[in-house]
Amino acid sequence: MTALFTDAFLTSLVLGALTAGLPLMLAGLGEQISEKAGVLNIGIEGMMLFGAYLGFLVAYDTGSIWLGFLGGGIGGMLVAAPMALFCIRLGLSQIVIGIALTLGAEGLTALLHHFQFAQSYPRLPAVETLAIPGLSHIPVLGPALFDRPPIVYLAMLAVAVTAYVFRYTQAGLALQAAGDKPAALDAAGVDVGRVRTLAVLTTGFLAGVGGAFMSQVGAGIFVPFMTNGAGFIGIVLAMQARGRPLFVLAGALLFGACLSATTALQVAGVSIPTDVIQMLPFAAVLAVLVLFGRRASLPLALGTHYVRGAR
Repeated sequence: MTALFTDAFLTSLVLGALTAGLPLMLAGLGEQISEKAGVLNIGIEGMMLFGAYLGFLVAYDTGSIWLGFLGGGIGGMLVAAPMALFCIRLGLSQIVIGIALTLGAEGLTALLHHFQFAQSYPRLPAVETLAIPGLSHIPVLGPALFDRPPIVYLAMLAVAVTAYVFRYTQAGLALQAAGDKPAALDAAGVDVGRVRTLAVLTTGFLAGVGGAFMSQVGAGIFVPFMTNGAGFIGIVLAMQARGRPLFVLAGALLFGACLSATTALQVAGVSIPTDVIQMLPFAAVLAVLVLFGRRASLPLALGTHYVRGAR
């Protein structure tokens, strides 16, 4: 057992946890913003997938990884926009519309990929990393945490910024009120629909960037259905984090470690059936739900349509 925990194994595990967990973290962070405003965003899987496709397409056509991430974010917002229209403005079921958007994004991206890349399957070049002086030389953790693409550092900064916004700003209070007591927010002169719409669009952007990270950094290629349930794991992370962005980050790294265990064990020379390893993240989801699900606190008006003046 001691031979298993070598520097190479631990470095590979931490690196894999960060690479696989960062899209989950961005999806969970976006879902947390949406839920805090009272919108249960089941369509986040579709936002990630369309962001992965559009991000890859833009990066491939322009040669710019940053334009690719911007394209991924816009792709996520394109899927989020119908969510805002149908659920917030028209009052349709958030669950039904979310599922429909996810299925639609899966079908559309698979079709577009078939006509554009089915014969060639192009790959993107490796993304350049930015080493942080001093920290990148720390044994085991240094290369895995402090010699990463700049988008990784920006994503970590987004966690801190979101935590600050939730706790110390008027925008955070407006989000909280939109999810808990939308009538009180309306009485204070703030448009509940606008707050919820901005929250959903922000969710789409973050989820789209997470999807673009998967296709540009994680895989370097887009394949249909590549998110493989990551958006739904993001929903679980948001619900169990109880409004704390740092908990989303911790949970994402845990699930990321489960997802990356196959590669880490291969580095260590341990042969375990792939099916067993692929089951780990979903087993972890069930374990988290059993252990913490009863203590999860959700906004009081989550999933309900607010109509001004209605009782």
